[in-house]
Amino acid sequence: QVQLAESGGGSVQPGGSLRLSCAASNYTYAAICIGWFRQAPGKEREGVATINTSSRTATSYADSVKGRFTISHDNAKRTMYMQMDSLKPEDTGMYFCAAGIGNCGVRWINTYTYWGQGTQVTVSS
Repeated sequence: QVQLAESGGGSVQPGGSLRLSCAASNYTYAAICIGWFRQAPGKEREGVATINTSSRTATSYADSVKGRFTISHDNAKRTMYMQMDSLKPEDTGMYFCAAGIGNCGVRWINTYTYWGQGTQVTVSS
């Protein structure tokens, strides 16, 4: 069973930056989908950014974060990162790392069967 552990959340002022990390273990697939999802209080969980581990260019972003967030993956370390710049208050939420097999895009939340515990991101002045 895939195990995922997030780190890097915290509190930041609007316009600031954070870098999230997700360390994955116990998977043997040559290519899987991994990504970041977030959930704000009272809202549904939504896809933020995803990547196919077999291709560093196979990324997908939510429209709300395009140009501000960048997802990347280090195959050797089996660690995924998300650099978040120009953060806005609406980016506040619990951010989850997830992994699965299938369609990797941010809209394909049902692809993702393995989930981390989440890390909180708060953007506030």
